[in-house]
Formats: sequence, C-alpha cells, structure tokens
Amino acid sequence: MTAKEYLSQTFHLDHRIDSKIDQIASLNALATKCTSAITGMPHNPSSSQSTMADAVCKIIDLQELLKKDLSALVDLKREIMGVINALENDEDKTVLEKRYLCFQTFEQIAVDMGFSIDNIFKIHCRALKRIAIPQTLQ
Repeated sequence: MTAKEYLSQTFHLDHRIDSKIDQIASLNALATKCTSAITGMPHNPSSSQSTMADAVCKIIDLQELLKKDLSALVDLKREIMGVINALENDEDKTVLEKRYLCFQTFEQIAVDMGFSIDNIFKIHCRALKRIAIPQTLQ
C-alpha cells in the first residue's frame, strides 16, 4: 500500500463512520417504535411470549455490532492522524491534513496557504515520501 492509498482511506472512513452513526440512530428510533399488539385472540402457546422483547434484543445486538465497527473505523482514522502528525515539517502536515482529513482540493489548499498550486503539489509529493506507513500494512 502506498502512502497516498493509506491516507486516502480517510475519505471513505468518514463516509462509513457517518453511515454507522445513521444506522445506530435508525435502530434507536426503531426500538422506541416497538410496541406489542394486544388483541383478544388466543395465541399459539409455542410462539415467543414477547415479540417486542425479541425485536428489542435483536436491535441491541445490531447496535453493538455497529458500535464495534464504528470504534474500529475511528481507531484507523486516529492512526492516520497520528502518522500525519509524526511528520517534522509543518507545511507537510498542513497540506496532508487539509487534503486527507479536511478533504480540500489542491486549489483550496493553495489559496488557504498562500502558495502556488505547483508549490502545493511539490509539498504534497515530498510529504508523501516522508510518511511512515505502519509495518502491518506494508
């Protein structure tokens, strides 16, 4: 995996994190909507005594799985932030943070930093060469 591929994961991570949060919120809303229907009709004695309790248990199980996924995604994003922060040059850090953590275009970065676009490309290229990808990913 190249440094650029490694850092580019943040864009997809943000979308996946947002998706997990949305899924958890949706399950929470579903859990609050769970109600049992009370009728005067006799029930099959072999069926579950509480379908609402079963539904809530399933929702809680799904929420726990989503929270584990969310935690793993946040940990990876934290790791990537640490890799960027380990760089010594502040310009390198700033360009990589703006590009891979704030998702700015190179043009936006150049304007923000007061540099030419060519200079931003040079800083970006230099910074990518200085990135130390964790050994487990190489």
